[in-house]
Amino acid sequence: MPEAISNAPYARTTYVRWLLVLWLFVLSAVAYLDRVNISIAGVLIAQEFGFSNVRLGIVFSAFLWGYALFQTPAGWLADRLGPRRVLTAGVLWWGIFSALTAAISHNVGNAVLVLISLRFLLGAGEAIIYPSSNQFISRWIPRDERGIANGIIFAGVGIGGAITPPIITYLMTHHGWRSSFWICALIGLIAGIVWYIAARDTPESHPAVARAESDRIRQGIDPEGKSDIPAERLPWSAILSSGSVWILSLAYFCFGYVAWIFIGWFFFYLAKARGLDLKASAVYSMLPFLAIAICSPLGGAIGDMLTKRFGSRLGRCSIPVFGMSLAAVFLVFGSAARDTRLATIVLAGGAGSLYLSQSAFWAVSADLGKKSAGALSGFMNMINQFGAALTLIATPFLAEKFGWSAGFRVAATVAVLGAVAWLFVNPRANLALSPAARIERQAFFDQKETA
Repeated sequence: MPEAISNAPYARTTYVRWLLVLWLFVLSAVAYLDRVNISIAGVLIAQEFGFSNVRLGIVFSAFLWGYALFQTPAGWLADRLGPRRVLTAGVLWWGIFSALTAAISHNVGNAVLVLISLRFLLGAGEAIIYPSSNQFISRWIPRDERGIANGIIFAGVGIGGAITPPIITYLMTHHGWRSSFWICALIGLIAGIVWYIAARDTPESHPAVARAESDRIRQGIDPEGKSDIPAERLPWSAILSSGSVWILSLAYFCFGYVAWIFIGWFFFYLAKARGLDLKASAVYSMLPFLAIAICSPLGGAIGDMLTKRFGSRLGRCSIPVFGMSLAAVFLVFGSAARDTRLATIVLAGGAGSLYLSQSAFWAVSADLGKKSAGALSGFMNMINQFGAALTLIATPFLAEKFGWSAGFRVAATVAVLGAVAWLFVNPRANLALSPAARIERQAFFDQKETA
């Protein structure tokens, strides 16, 4: 009898890690609701304050500059304070600055500067989301589950982007554009409180995690049962001297450039270049995000399967090479299509293809960073946002000078560059080891994976 009682924690199975991954999916959707809402409301904001497309693009990009510049500090905080508290503070911050955006008066002076400041500060707060999520992944998710876990989290991008156009359009047409920002602020407040109550920084500190799940997580993170995870966090010299980190970041720069054509300009493109009315633009602009919601976890699941069978080099790198190359094809042919429905469907295929590769970036950065996954992925995501900010300014410029198709063709070229960069990423690199030890360890894994 005592033996049965002592073994009781092993007898029951819990899946707390997946419940928390699902809530990170919710937070990811809320984050994109907060950032994409201005892309939908931008048409009315530009009319109210008399902004040109280029000025509106600068307002859009202000978010990304704040988001980019605070990625690395956000990751550093998540590494040291844990994802629970840092992410809660970030979500509450989003709500505050969404509410302040709604509070802008019609008669405010220098409206463009006010909006730039608010969007910059909102971006600084949203910088918390993915470095904190990646720190959570490094602590909670076994290596062979990180593709699907990241895929689920980033499916929130698709769901958030898909539900934003109809919700924001309805609120704008019935209650004005400011109402949409008030609603986003309230949703963020609720989501942040739930995360703080439900989450813990480690499986061992969560009261609902059974010992069997805790052991599964521990063994999955360190499958060889030895000190593969360094006792100390990585120094910045180790992160910044890694060729794989820089190549991965370059590829993510390319990803960000392409992704934000859909996130930042697709609704506007349908309304202005394709001549759709507000409601039709809202409906059609949902398609790329639905494709993202489907393809993000799909790419992660396929990556996990290939990694288990063929090793991380092929499993993690082949999906982004394929996905980003296919996205380039869809961008070229979609933008050239004359029929609006066909163009939207093909371009949506481009968004989905691109996001097949999303989880690979974060799975690899978690593997490389280990206990410094927040800082490393924050640096990677900072470079990504520079690409995103560039497309928010370059795309309307190219559209005015050469037409919207030129903007999509440039994005296709950038996508190909990102695919090529993945050919040189080494997911098995150990940043904590000396150069000689890295070579020895690399040879060990090469021999193991080819056996």
